[in-house]
Amino acid sequence: MLIEREAESCYLGQFIPLQYHHNMLMDANRMDNFKAAIQRQVLEGAKVLELGGGTGVLSWFAAQAASKVYCVEFNPDMVAEARRLLAMNQYGDRVEVIHADAFEYLPPEPVDFVICEMIHVAMLREKQVEVIENFKQRYAEKFPGQMPVFIPEAVVMAVQPLQQRYDFSGYQAPIIQFQLPGAFTSDTVELAQPALYKVIDFTQANDLLIEWEGQFTIETAGQLSALRFVTKNILAIVMENNSTIDWLNHYMALPIPDPIDVVAGDIVQVSFQYRAGGSIESLQNAMRVTLKSSAKLRSKHLSLAIG
Repeated sequence: MLIEREAESCYLGQFIPLQYHHNMLMDANRMDNFKAAIQRQVLEGAKVLELGGGTGVLSWFAAQAASKVYCVEFNPDMVAEARRLLAMNQYGDRVEVIHADAFEYLPPEPVDFVICEMIHVAMLREKQVEVIENFKQRYAEKFPGQMPVFIPEAVVMAVQPLQQRYDFSGYQAPIIQFQLPGAFTSDTVELAQPALYKVIDFTQANDLLIEWEGQFTIETAGQLSALRFVTKNILAIVMENNSTIDWLNHYMALPIPDPIDVVAGDIVQVSFQYRAGGSIESLQNAMRVTLKSSAKLRSKHLSLAIG
């Protein structure tokens, strides 16, 4: 089982290079929001489990208040690195780094919080949903009663039609692009408002199959050449002021095979399906984008009817 999991993880990109984990430490957006959420949620003396601990930084955030943190990591290189780094930091001794498969590990005692950040845009590639659903079932059997609080608590996903430019120094290359949230460029034109297509609430049972079909009313004329996927992770819910602590993944823009010229008022039909944790290609292959209703034709028909 361990060998099969390792092969699958490498294929899906979960055994990412050590340097990439170091880059995540330099991602202030990710770090600051997780720190704020964990500091808010984890109470003094709490017991915490992290599934997929990486460098151990999220476990270390929890260790500032927790009396014990179990940090589970499958990649042996990361296990060694997490132990090295935690030994350099105050309260790092509260974190026990365990070399184990998150699909199989259960803590020796009940825990109050479970941190899990196996998250890719659109919940693809990495196994967040499957790991959490598997964990909830096994944990409930071993420790009947109250389930731990999960960090993140939920994931909200949306899709949006784009006009995306694919000219690279004159070389035309429709490729997958990851874009910084809030960064505007002339290469990207938003043709309609985003549509919510999935909410994953980790307090509830979640199906691994994600599918959606819906329509967009085009607001800006252009060439529909890509779909943008937006993923917002709800790290903590702040009840007293009805707000949330969020972490927004990079946007992912996937080119569609046959771009469509559109004008304001056109109605575009979009559908797709994929399995949480599946490949990006599985989503690309399932995407269907068609012009459902043309504003120009409707206007022409209306003119003829009136005439």
